[in-house]
Amino acid sequence: MAWEEEPFLAAGERLRALLKEVKRVIVGQDHLLERMLVALLARGHLLIEGVPGLAKTLAVKTLAQAVGGSFKRIQFTPDLVPADLLGTRIYNPKEGEFRTELGPIFAHLLLADEINRAPAKVQSALLEAMQERQVTLGKETYPLPKPFLVLATQNPIESEGTYPLPEAQLDRFLLKVVVGYPAFHEELLIVGRMTTGEEIQVAQVLSLEEVLELSRLADRVYVHPKVAEHAVALVQATRDLERAGLKELKPFVAYGASPRASLALVQGAKALALVRGRAHALPEDVRDLYLDALRHRVILSYQALAEGVRVEDVLEAVLKHLPPPFVPLHDPYGDARSPLGPPGA
Repeated sequence: MAWEEEPFLAAGERLRALLKEVKRVIVGQDHLLERMLVALLARGHLLIEGVPGLAKTLAVKTLAQAVGGSFKRIQFTPDLVPADLLGTRIYNPKEGEFRTELGPIFAHLLLADEINRAPAKVQSALLEAMQERQVTLGKETYPLPKPFLVLATQNPIESEGTYPLPEAQLDRFLLKVVVGYPAFHEELLIVGRMTTGEEIQVAQVLSLEEVLELSRLADRVYVHPKVAEHAVALVQATRDLERAGLKELKPFVAYGASPRASLALVQGAKALALVRGRAHALPEDVRDLYLDALRHRVILSYQALAEGVRVEDVLEAVLKHLPPPFVPLHDPYGDARSPLGPPGA
């Protein structure tokens, strides 16, 4: 079946134009910005870990402006209750009836700042919204706007007054990105901008309808059977390290990644391929996303914590041990055998 490359090439150009506009405001953070687009196109959510002052909030706000979407920021605190996030029903004594006040979660891009500072009841209030794209208040269910993207941040250097996210909620995040410090020349540019009072106006590059259209186009990106098999093999290796040939790492992992990790790798690879202007996903797309898709899904053992073994150490060893497969450009059987459908399906 003939496969049109032009829509995907054009989509890649539009997405790169969007990134270029956001980078007019955000210095560095190329990895974070690309992963934000991947999460948006794959209809997933993003967990961002980094110390304060790395422009995480500004990056989300700038992306919302560039796509013409609404942006809300919620500062999570220990005294927050679910109604502060979702909304509540208020009784009006004059009219003798209840009315619904929708909470700040009803936004296209929601920044859940320092999500690990809120207790479990508030964290779990996000689960229905993240998974079902809806909120239930009383007997009524309210759909969230489309697109809907949760970007949650957590501070890795403070433990006092924080509540670790439960594994069930961590698994709902498509990717977890660790944001590092800027390079010398990037920090110098940041200082120059902030001390001169320079303010850059962000232009809207895409509309919300165009974002939804691009998300549907990402669904059509072709995934070769060998690419899907490689993604599943990389995930299953974390569950059975001995079988994968990494017996020495087995004592360091208590629980491997769930099947959601395989879904995240394939869905994310399709979105990443579209960002890069391709109609097909490559093994390199899967491997590029591997750390971000699994670092929050693999649970280390106490022995790993005692010996200072990081989850990234385990994942990088898996990547090194399982090389990418050779994917032929023209496979006469690829279309029929693909578990993800033929090109153009």
